[in-house]
Amino acid sequence: MLEKIFEGALVKSRFLVMFSVIFSLLGAAVLFIIASYDIIKATSIAWKYYIYNADVDLHADGVSIIIGAVDLYLIAVVLLIFSFGLYELFISRIEVLENVALKDVDILTIKSLDQLKDKLGKVIIMVLVVSFFQRVLHMTFSTPLEMLYLALAILALGVSLYFMNKSAH
Repeated sequence: MLEKIFEGALVKSRFLVMFSVIFSLLGAAVLFIIASYDIIKATSIAWKYYIYNADVDLHADGVSIIIGAVDLYLIAVVLLIFSFGLYELFISRIEVLENVALKDVDILTIKSLDQLKDKLGKVIIMVLVVSFFQRVLHMTFSTPLEMLYLALAILALGVSLYFMNKSAH
């Protein structure tokens, strides 16, 4: 009898994962709003530059803001995939997804923890790539050796993306 009560409580404890699901979705929504605000801010900078001939550094400010927004969007996607994956793994299959037009897109369907880790890992690598290029925009290079380091870093990113995509196929 005690064993059945304990097993029942143990099975029901999986609903604690709902905290992670709900707050990951909330975090994703907040990041989508912040990134969208950043895109509006970059549009305002471009508007001032082209319409009013304002003295703003369009390429440094505007491009940097947009790349930062893309970075935030990707992090929001990580949180979405994380929340969908946790829900499917611990709570229940999401039957609505099976009926939606996303049948050919398998990104939100998670069948195992390893599959969730793989999907999250790929998006996190893309976040790091975007973050890297955002930082490169603000760098100044004073020696040829620094340019060589940049080229090697870009080569390493390219090779890692190649192998990441090769493993998927």
